[in-house]
Amino acid sequence: MKLKIAYSPCPNDTFVFDAWAHGRVPGAPRLDVTFADIDVTNGWAEGGDDDHDVLKVSYAVLPWILDEYALLPCGGALGRGCGPLVLTREAGVDLTGKTVAVPSERSTAYLLFRLWAAETVPGGVGNVVVMPFHEIMPAVRDGKVDAGLVIHEARFTYQNYGLHCLADMGEHWEATTGLPIPLGAIVARRSLGEDTLRLLAESARASVRMAWDDPAASRPYVLEHAQEMDPKVADQHIGLYVNEFTADLGEHGYAAVRGLLTRAAAEGLVPPLGPNALAFP
Repeated sequence: MKLKIAYSPCPNDTFVFDAWAHGRVPGAPRLDVTFADIDVTNGWAEGGDDDHDVLKVSYAVLPWILDEYALLPCGGALGRGCGPLVLTREAGVDLTGKTVAVPSERSTAYLLFRLWAAETVPGGVGNVVVMPFHEIMPAVRDGKVDAGLVIHEARFTYQNYGLHCLADMGEHWEATTGLPIPLGAIVARRSLGEDTLRLLAESARASVRMAWDDPAASRPYVLEHAQEMDPKVADQHIGLYVNEFTADLGEHGYAAVRGLLTRAAAEGLVPPLGPNALAFP
């Protein structure tokens, strides 16, 4: 069996899937890997893409895809202290009526931003523009937009652009819910069948644990796809986004996902989830 999988070239994904992608997980299905930005994989999942069996997607897109895809209980990204940031050129900017660049309107980052803005920007932000992730900080720096919503390693590098952190979406989420921040999910086609879905979860979990046991083994794969990222930043990235929730969502992980999507549905941002939508075979 060879399954087609798509995930990002970000260090957390390559670290998690290195052992599995290179055939070092005993009994795991072989993988045919495609690298794609999460906004692309979100679109594939929503569009009923027939080319991939397993996808890394945003938790925010789950309400649209769970009829076709099952959420795997491992392999994804949740955590604490790792939320998206709103960046501006000047400190303390009022975003009322302002233009904000975001990496995707289907991303978890965007949901967290909308929930934050509903409470803290009573007048409402102005235009929201979707922009490739790597263009957002330069656009804020150059005054093309008033603010930018950034994710991942931007947490460690935004000062290099002379920018200020206006707000941390993760801090807001954790302060108001006490739950970890749900970011990226691993989903697989339900049509693969329950036995294969369980095997995929076991394989992902084993790959994570092998990466933890021997971090040096994954380093060439991580740095090959890290897009010239400083190795120290790559290590920080992995340390932040690969944690106990990657190995197993557990009670708090599922509560975080359910909490995010329930709040978002109440704001009219996503369709409501069915009672068993997150259940795994």
